[in-house]
Amino acid sequence: MKENRTVNVRMIAVLGVFAAIAYALTFVSRFLPPLIPAVPFLKYDPKDFIIAIAGFMFGPLPALAVIVIVSLIEMITVSGTGFIGLIMNILSSAAFVMPAALIYRYKRTIGGAITGLLAGTVTMIGVMLLWNYIITPIYMQYPREAVKALLLPAFLPFNAIKAAVNMALTLLLYKPLVMALKKAQVLPPSDGHHYRGGRTVGTILFALVLLVTAALLILIFNSVI
Repeated sequence: MKENRTVNVRMIAVLGVFAAIAYALTFVSRFLPPLIPAVPFLKYDPKDFIIAIAGFMFGPLPALAVIVIVSLIEMITVSGTGFIGLIMNILSSAAFVMPAALIYRYKRTIGGAITGLLAGTVTMIGVMLLWNYIITPIYMQYPREAVKALLLPAFLPFNAIKAAVNMALTLLLYKPLVMALKKAQVLPPSDGHHYRGGRTVGTILFALVLLVTAALLILIFNSVI
């Protein structure tokens, strides 16, 4: 019983750290330029990759708790979109993180991690296309037809780029972060928190290709190349 209580306290402490990091990333992202000029109100928010790592460590429900807490703090402190922005933030992050964490929970391999992140990417893109079509005309005062015209040329690539970057960062940073936490004795030394085997060269190259592809798309949409 005492051991279980210790594990729970550790988990809550680590989740609190992840929530703080996620919020800090959200705050910094406010100063970044928009990825796609056609939709300047959509900003890349890197918090999803750090929450995805938390989901890989502890499961989908603890990750959802981090999503809700960070989104609430964001609404209170730095967001200007109020309750609607809160809902959109929760939907976007949950659509990406929850499928990834759920699949990885039952398949703790690098293949399971990639499959989960790909499922999260597809889910997030679909969910955000639907909800931007429904919600954006309300809080941006845009005609619905104008929003509909932007779904494929702007909303789709924005969410695809965002998901690709977050997927790449999750793959690159997850295992090193887990090992660092274990070395610092924040996590127990068991293998339950990370996928079996090391990061292969193929995994690293795949993540780097995602980052380069996302960077090239951003440059194209900004008419740099």
